Amino acid sequence: MKRPIIVWERMVAIVALTLCHVQVVLGIIIYSIRFKRYVPPSFSPRDITFWKYEHITMMLLAVILVTVGRVLSKRAVTENAKWKFIAIFYLIAVVLMCFAIPWPGGAMGLNREWL
Repeated sequence: MKRPIIVWERMVAIVALTLCHVQVVLGIIIYSIRFKRYVPPSFSPRDITFWKYEHITMMLLAVILVTVGRVLSKRAVTENAKWKFIAIFYLIAVVLMCFAIPWPGGAMGLNREWL
């Protein structure tokens, strides 16, 4: 795109970045409370591996990508480069987040409801 990034578009990127960081803080709190003292007996070894390692790693990588994308877009000189950095890094982060969610009907979400 040739036009400059307008204020509300820049604000969407900032709000997305902020929400990702808030989600990381809440996730780390829940992670430390849940797995430090208690692992539900219904969890199989695969469930424990998913929640303790895979989920948290992919989510942290996604938030790091969002942060890197925002920083690189701020440092970019041309408007076209700013758009590209935001689009590429945020899209990869969203894909990673979607892979890290235990969707109902999938292997990790089997016999689980939406909420």
